[in-house]
Amino acid sequence: MPAVTSTARLEARISKDLHSMLKRAAEIQGRTMTDFLVSAVHDAAQRAIQQAETVRLSLVDQERFANALLSPRKPTAALKRAFARRHKLLRAE
Repeated sequence: MPAVTSTARLEARISKDLHSMLKRAAEIQGRTMTDFLVSAVHDAAQRAIQQAETVRLSLVDQERFANALLSPRKPTAALKRAFARRHKLLRAE
């Protein structure tokens, strides 16, 4: 038995020109307007999420990041104290 997929309704007010353009694009692809819109919105949402979750670094920053991973600095006294305090706090729980 196939799984039932829940749906939600989405409405938007758009100009007549945009509506005509979307309708024409859907017809060109041989799709319904709903199918065309859902597909286009899905693709745009995936791109937006991917762009937001991707960190892009310049070549200089990439080299700095790689060097920091390969040759980390020695921990300072303050960092050592912070780790000791964290260790105490975690053991107390």
